[in-house]
Amino acid sequence: MASIEILSLNVGMPTQVQFQKKDVSTGIFKTAISEALYLSYLNFEGDGQGDLVHHGGREKAVCAYPYEHYPFWENELKIPLEYGALGENLTIRGLLETDVCIGDVFELGKAIVQVSQPRQPCYKLTIRHGVPDMLLKVQQTGYTGFYFRVLAEGVVSKDDGLSLLHRHPKEITVSFANRIMHREKDNIEGIRQILEVEELSLNWRNTFLKRLAGTETDSRERLTGNT
Repeated sequence: MASIEILSLNVGMPTQVQFQKKDVSTGIFKTAISEALYLSYLNFEGDGQGDLVHHGGREKAVCAYPYEHYPFWENELKIPLEYGALGENLTIRGLLETDVCIGDVFELGKAIVQVSQPRQPCYKLTIRHGVPDMLLKVQQTGYTGFYFRVLAEGVVSKDDGLSLLHRHPKEITVSFANRIMHREKDNIEGIRQILEVEELSLNWRNTFLKRLAGTETDSRERLTGNT
């Protein structure tokens, strides 16, 4: 695997915004930080999530997003985008959803991290960019980015880069997991393949197990903000 650059390290604490005539707490607004930051099992120092049901926690401590997708979104949104525009902690170059697998382990500065699941977009991206169908485009394109869980805490600088330590033997890519989750929902064999990866996040595991049992997780709240 070629060298993986960290172009930007982005953090932000939750802020209150108005959305659909109600107050919403969101950490979607990230700011690029030049100094090194401590990464704990839950998040980077100075970072937080407004919705701990759909974001954050041990299995979604760090969100990474490939910079290679930025030109696509700049064309879609008709505006230039700053680092962190997709709400990610790490804006990276050299590691796409088609390259990285669930369970892959990386060295990130002094920390050790592991891919836990693809990023599932929520309505906070609508708040950030004002484009209601952006969430569906994220899912349809597969340009989702992905989450890391933290295996070992440590200080991280954007100059450190990201180095692969261990490739998961099942080689279930983030791209494949996205396809089965969003586009091939009846692909039972694909679901079973993904469930063989013990390192898959509990949230995605539960969704796929429900699907095998014949029920579908209600995604309306995640996509629209409406309960």
